[in-house]
Amino acid sequence: MIEISRSVSLPEDELDITAVRSQGAGGQHVNKSSTAIHLRFDIRASSLPEYYKTRLLEVSHHLISQDGWIVIKAQEYRSQEMNREAAIARLVALIKELTVVQKSRRATRPTRASKERRLSTKSQKSTVKSLRGKVRRHDGG
Repeated sequence: MIEISRSVSLPEDELDITAVRSQGAGGQHVNKSSTAIHLRFDIRASSLPEYYKTRLLEVSHHLISQDGWIVIKAQEYRSQEMNREAAIARLVALIKELTVVQKSRRATRPTRASKERRLSTKSQKSTVKSLRGKVRRHDGG
């Protein structure tokens, strides 16, 4: 079982994990071993709570396809097992990140002190700006 929160967990048989060959440099090792992990997770067919499913399906994210599949490729490590753990950790992090409930903002009013500070700095800037410009001489010359 993969634990997402205290009350929500996923059975591992809902994940479609396949080993594929890694891309990029790596010498002979990369040509003969399938260490990269391709993790696919069907949101609609999962045992996640309904709130999680709807939240994940309505969010636009580059890892979630239009038909409701989360696709993660992990190839950071040379070990297949470490890549598998990294892919599962990224899936859990994605689900946690996208299902966080945002606190609603309550409108507040500015305090009297903040209003007075704003007005005093405004008048200070006004006097500074009014003193800018050409300097005139008073001796007539």
